[in-house]
Amino acid sequence: MCDIVKIVKILKKEVKSYNVPIVDLIKVKTNDPFKILIATILSARTNDKTTSEVCSKLFLKVRKFEDLEKLTIIQIEKLIYPVGFYKNKAKQLKKLPNVIFKEFNGKIPHKIDDLIKLPGVGRKTANLVGATAFGKNYLSVDTHCHRIPNRWGVIKTKTPLETEIALKKILPKKYWKHFNRIVVAFGQQVCRPINPKCSKCPVIKYCDYYKKVYLKKK
Repeated sequence: MCDIVKIVKILKKEVKSYNVPIVDLIKVKTNDPFKILIATILSARTNDKTTSEVCSKLFLKVRKFEDLEKLTIIQIEKLIYPVGFYKNKAKQLKKLPNVIFKEFNGKIPHKIDDLIKLPGVGRKTANLVGATAFGKNYLSVDTHCHRIPNRWGVIKTKTPLETEIALKKILPKKYWKHFNRIVVAFGQQVCRPINPKCSKCPVIKYCDYYKKVYLKKK
């Protein structure tokens, strides 16, 4: 069995006691593909606390594409501030209903090639929306999912796309749709980019970073 499978199994149990990443929290609370899509777009380059606060405010007024269509870009900007790149995201959200209605008959697509046609949706977002909103076995690789497997040493890649390709070779498909949720939660609370909490890590024995950085000091 590949070490990454052992790691994922351990972390799957471990993160049950952690805070749920915002997109997964919205899935649990609403099971609404529209809100999952919007939250995922807003969450890019934004921490979960800010995304959560903005989504709570936004979803009081915007519950469907028709609601979004009625708002001006300025109104959307005010509703989604202070998410990262809020001006660009406001423009993307304003364009979103038109694309959804014209190209997809008012329904959010679930295929990657279709999702990336939506304003504000790149490959990472498409994978996350497909996995979270529609239960597809898509592998979404964000900064945590790129950084942490490289820190473990199970892969050696330079970009998120390289990471996605590499992980698909060693991680069974049944784990793909859960990987982002598990690793993001772990990355936010334990395996942080700076000063990771190695003393609290349940998979430390599999981690090359710990062996190279900390064990050498002892």
